[in-house]
Formats: sequence, C-alpha cells, structure tokens
Amino acid sequence: MLSDRPYMRDDSAGYRAPGTSVLTWIIVAIIAGFILQNIFLRWFNAGPMFHHNLALTVEGIQSGKVWTLLTYSLLHSPANLLHIIGNLLAIYFLGRELVGLLGERRFLQFYLAAILVGGVAWTATNWGSGGILLGASAAACGLLAVFACFFPNRQITFLLFFILPVTVKPKHLAWVVLGLDVCGFVFYEIMGAVSPFGIAHSAHLGGMLAGWIYHRYFHDSQWSLPWRRTTMTLPRWAQKAKVTTNPAPRQTVNLGNPADLRAEVDRILDKINSEGFGALTAEEKRVLDGARDHLSRR
Repeated sequence: MLSDRPYMRDDSAGYRAPGTSVLTWIIVAIIAGFILQNIFLRWFNAGPMFHHNLALTVEGIQSGKVWTLLTYSLLHSPANLLHIIGNLLAIYFLGRELVGLLGERRFLQFYLAAILVGGVAWTATNWGSGGILLGASAAACGLLAVFACFFPNRQITFLLFFILPVTVKPKHLAWVVLGLDVCGFVFYEIMGAVSPFGIAHSAHLGGMLAGWIYHRYFHDSQWSLPWRRTTMTLPRWAQKAKVTTNPAPRQTVNLGNPADLRAEVDRILDKINSEGFGALTAEEKRVLDGARDHLSRR
C-alpha cells in the first residue's frame, strides 16, 4: 500500500497531510441518515413522511421523486441493526482497498453509479408489485464485484455471524453472493413474492453489474464530463501534413535535489489521489521508487 512507503509517512519531508477520505464522508453520511431516520421515527412519529421523501418506492418514482434513486442508500431498517452494520463493514473494508486504486473521484463516481443502477434494477423489477427499498447493499455488492475483479485470488478472512472466522478468495465470495441473489431474484422477487432472506436481490444484482461494467469498460479509460473537455481536433481534410522533428528530450527529476524531488512527489501523489495509482506512467512510478530508496537511506 502507498501509505506504507517511507515518503508517505515522513513528516520532516514537508509533505501535505491527506484530507478526509471520501470513504469517511460516505460512512458518516450513512450513519447520519440512520440517526435522522430513527429520530423522525421514534421522537416525532414522522417515520412514514421521512421514508416517503427519501426511501425508494415505485410510487415515489412515478410522482417524480427521482432523487430517491440515490437517497435510499442513506436509510436502513430501523428494526435491524445488522442491516446497517453489515453494509458499513463491507463498504469500509472493501472501500479502503479500492480508494487507493481507483482514486477519490472515481471511487465516489462508481459508488454513486452502483447505487443508481441498483435502484433502477429494483424499480424495474418491482414496478407492478411495489414495495420499499432501503440500504446501501447495492453499493456494497458493487464494491465486492470490483474487488473480486482486481484481486480474485487474495485471501481474505471475515467473521461469519461475527463469531466464526472464515477465509475465502474474493472471486469465490462474489460467485456465492451472485448465485444467491440470482436464485432469490428468479424464484421470489421476479414472481412478486417476498424473499425469505428479506433481501432486495435485484438491487444487489444491479450493483454487481455496475461493478463488472466499471472494471471491464471504464477503469483503464480516460473519461470526463463533455463540457470539461478542452481539446479540439480539426477535421482530417483541414489538418496539415505532420512535420517530423526530433522529439524533445524527456524530462527527468534530479533525485539528489530535495526541493525538486519533493515537488515532483507532491505532484504524483496529487495525481494518485485524484485518478488512482493505475493512472501513473512508468516514469512516475520510477520516481516514487527512487524517492523511497532515497529517503530510506537518510
């Protein structure tokens, strides 16, 4: 992990301390939503009104409450603490591994996309039967799918029922979750029946689908909002023939100069924070490794 490298931990080098992670803000938002939900339910007896405006329902979508396709993830079952605890644990342990890989911005974009796709899948499945959707499990399943795609054979250990330690590979865990949700979706939810597990299987499947699509089509691509793209290309007929010139010499960083090294490493760390470690070039990775070796000899 990057946080284990010496130049990430050396306070004397003058590097900026990282700010609050987007993962922390997500967890805080979920906890705050659950607290407000219980306050309105138990103190003001206004739980139905709170759910009517923030939870995902078919009736709410039909009446134009499209924001509930996202806000439903901030609410959880007030009668079952394991609902929110399980989701928070999954989001935290999977998210802390993926934030460094995806970058803060892409992690948040994917998290919201998984919630949205899960909400759309549940709405489409239950359009005729209705119901209510609460919880961030679509995002948790999406994070599991992405994690299993990147680290299929890494050994992970978790406590089954918070008692029994179980060690599995992410790919096996993802296949088990996928199989259970497909069975619940086919045999219960799509038939209009309530799942005996009390799970919104379609939302889980939507989140996992978003995770697979992200890993397969989006992770290695450079993508942004259309109005933020500033480069323009002339039509082929208007372009002049290219003139062959000698390429400019590649810029290198003088690792012996502390000021140059600190400035370059700061720039690279900012890039990792915004775009993820996978966006680094071979030269930038070489600079980080050189900085690590340089600082370890101090």
